[in-house]
Amino acid sequence: MSNTAEKTASSTNHEISSPRPDRRRRILLVTVAAITALGLLALLLGGVFSSSAAAPGSEPTMTATQIIPLIILVGMFIVATKWPLNIGVMGLVASFGVGYFMLGMKDKEILADFPANIVITIIGVTYFFSMAQRNGTIDIIVQACVRLVRGRTLLMPWVFFLMAAALTALGTFSPAAVALLAPAALGLAYESRIHPVVMGAFVINGAHAGGFSPLSVAGVLVHDIALKNGFPISQEALFLASFAVNFILSVLTLVLFGLLGKLRDNHANSYTGIDTAQATRPHGQQILTLGLIAAILVCTLGFHMPIGFVALSAGLLLAFVNIKEHKTFIGGVSWSTVLLVAGMITYVSLLQHVGVIDTLAELALALGAPLLIALVLCYVIGVGSAFASSTALLTAFIPMAGPLLATSSLSASGTVAALAIAATVVDVSPFSTDGALVVANAREDDRQRVYRQLMMYAGAVVLAAPGLAWALLVPTGLV
Repeated sequence: MSNTAEKTASSTNHEISSPRPDRRRRILLVTVAAITALGLLALLLGGVFSSSAAAPGSEPTMTATQIIPLIILVGMFIVATKWPLNIGVMGLVASFGVGYFMLGMKDKEILADFPANIVITIIGVTYFFSMAQRNGTIDIIVQACVRLVRGRTLLMPWVFFLMAAALTALGTFSPAAVALLAPAALGLAYESRIHPVVMGAFVINGAHAGGFSPLSVAGVLVHDIALKNGFPISQEALFLASFAVNFILSVLTLVLFGLLGKLRDNHANSYTGIDTAQATRPHGQQILTLGLIAAILVCTLGFHMPIGFVALSAGLLLAFVNIKEHKTFIGGVSWSTVLLVAGMITYVSLLQHVGVIDTLAELALALGAPLLIALVLCYVIGVGSAFASSTALLTAFIPMAGPLLATSSLSASGTVAALAIAATVVDVSPFSTDGALVVANAREDDRQRVYRQLMMYAGAVVLAAPGLAWALLVPTGLV
């Protein structure tokens, strides 16, 4: 899912990147920004010229009231890509500027579509799991799973894949899951002579595999956006599609590194991570936390209770047990993600209010067949997400699928799932939070090699994964 810790990612990249990678990154960012700007300009000019040559009213056109907010949106993406600024804050400020000064809206009208439900979900989930991390419950789970495969090194990547998937399926953000598992995963990779890029890719793919479960913030976000735009999707289908594509991508990763002869790594053993040989039994708060995780599952899956309030309630119980550290637990809430999601959804809702989304979709529909348009959207959101926030791109692009789905026989669940997967699988890029965490946890004298090879691997993922998601989900209509 998700680039929810822009500042953390930026500082991490600064630490691990030499001047030469920084120069390559600037070149890539300028290229992506130029392609985005030129594509938007071509789309707008194409619509204007085609409408002037055709009969009046035969082609959609964009007014100044629509063009200016759209240009502001593109500018926000470029700024957030180049500097560690929260695009959600920019979205809220832009919502005020456009809504108040251009459209004459009052504050209540501007905030009419503020995503309160999603905000509560983000706060509740990150509040609870920050406690689970700090009291050692997550480490207990990691140790127990890794001990099951001692001596069978080729199974270790799959263990971390499943653990990351389980964490995100329960509601943990993908960067948080990667941050929790990467130290142990990379340490075991060096100890077992598995290529660190392979192990890191499995952790990230696993985090994305579970990232769209009905309990996850991303799953709730995508479902709510689709429902609000009039094309409800199956949350179960979205989850299964994401798990399947990331599973296939992980298998292809093993095949690729095996064919290249790099599945086994010859770098020296230097493991200093979790001591998996020592059996650690849960006690005290850890037993309570495990019980609360089970209670969250029962309440949300069995009784369909809102996970945000359930997680907040569970977190409050843990806070009473360790009330001295309550301020620390509050600090574990992902406030940057709260701002990002709230700001982007509010601003995109404003774009919908003035008809920007509908007009852009109609212009795109005039360019070709629905299948081709869906493929283009998958690659645009995939390439953009490798450098910018995948959550922000999801909130901007999924509404564009509405008119496409309304005028074609494409499956809503399949098309939205393809877009969601294309936006997240590319987060293996070292320019994203997930990829940067993998590089940061590599051995210090091996960090540049891991950075370079992870960047090459991410390039292959950007080229192949959006097309794979489209091919499996859109033309087939499997979901």
